[in-house]
Amino acid sequence: MHGLALLMAVAALTIAGPGTPRAEAVASNCAGRPLKTVKFATGELRVYKNRWYACAVAVSNKPGTRRAMSISLQARGGHAAVDKGTFTRQAGPVTVHALNRCVRATGAISGVARSTGWILC
Repeated sequence: MHGLALLMAVAALTIAGPGTPRAEAVASNCAGRPLKTVKFATGELRVYKNRWYACAVAVSNKPGTRRAMSISLQARGGHAAVDKGTFTRQAGPVTVHALNRCVRATGAISGVARSTGWILC
């Protein structure tokens, strides 16, 4: 049984190839549909939503160079989920439970920060 699964995985990689573009939600590791994108000089803040959860990432315009990045996502009345550090491509994903709740996201790359304000209200 394990051999069949391995064979199927190898076949999928052979057909798709390592350079095959992927859907945006897969590239950011956030489930759900794109809800809001806020572009700024050094990158963009992306927010996704499914029925129960909101997810956010901050993506650099120039991946490859390690730089300071952070992403924060907060549901109204809850604690913020934060990912902060030096990254080469993106900060996040961060996820919060957002069923019937407003959320706000803030992303920063190389000292430039932008926020969505309260959305989903």
